Amino acid sequence: MVVNSLPLFHRITGRKVVVLGTGEAAAAKRRLVERAGGICVGEAEAHHAQLAFIALEDESEARAAAMRLRGKGLIVNVTDRPALCDFTVPSIVDRDPVIVAVGTGGASAGMAKMLRLRLERFLPQGLGMLATRLAAARDAIRARFPTPDQRRRALDAALREGGPLDPMAQHDGDAVDRWLAGGDGAVEQGRREILLRSDDPDDLTLREARLLGGADVVIHDPNVPQTVLVRARADAIRVPSGGDLSGIPSEGLIVSLRRSR
Repeated sequence: MVVNSLPLFHRITGRKVVVLGTGEAAAAKRRLVERAGGICVGEAEAHHAQLAFIALEDESEARAAAMRLRGKGLIVNVTDRPALCDFTVPSIVDRDPVIVAVGTGGASAGMAKMLRLRLERFLPQGLGMLATRLAAARDAIRARFPTPDQRRRALDAALREGGPLDPMAQHDGDAVDRWLAGGDGAVEQGRREILLRSDDPDDLTLREARLLGGADVVIHDPNVPQTVLVRARADAIRVPSGGDLSGIPSEGLIVSLRRSR
């Protein structure tokens, strides 16, 4: 069964997680929990837990265990039985603290694995260090760029492809300090127009996709499909063409989306 899912990152450091079963499947779940800082426990301690992994070969036993634990308020994953799962486990690319999770809604764990292996080749090993340096520089970034909009635009410019903090490039430990000392870079501002050639978001050029993903305001024709609009930031202001523009920010990037006639 294939279902739509809401991807979330659940913090379990120092928390108890129920893991039932023996054999390699159960051992793999225990390693997964322990790598994330969780504490593996049995069903007897379910009242202290929020999550449960069930790796039982017998389907009736797995179904019964899922019902018991769900009745105690836990959300449950049952290995190789998507229909019994409240959540699924993605294939993970780990660049601590950066985690890239690939899921298929239960359609194919093999596909998720192959995508993860492909991504492993592309993501630099130093990606986690860059994220850690940005976290350590949070106060300095706030001082350099006082408002949320200024910080977002500056970081967008720094982290974009070819930018001074491009996450797909290799960086040394001083890259963030050099960026802060050197200024905010070329922050994209003003008004840009994208003329859609089709309803397929994959037909956007790389520059168009970058503009749309960084826009503060999206002004769009009413017949622009949702598949394209979702490529914009979730917090970007969306205004239909001809709508009231009086409340939009005076700074930042405004992108107009038009359908070709």
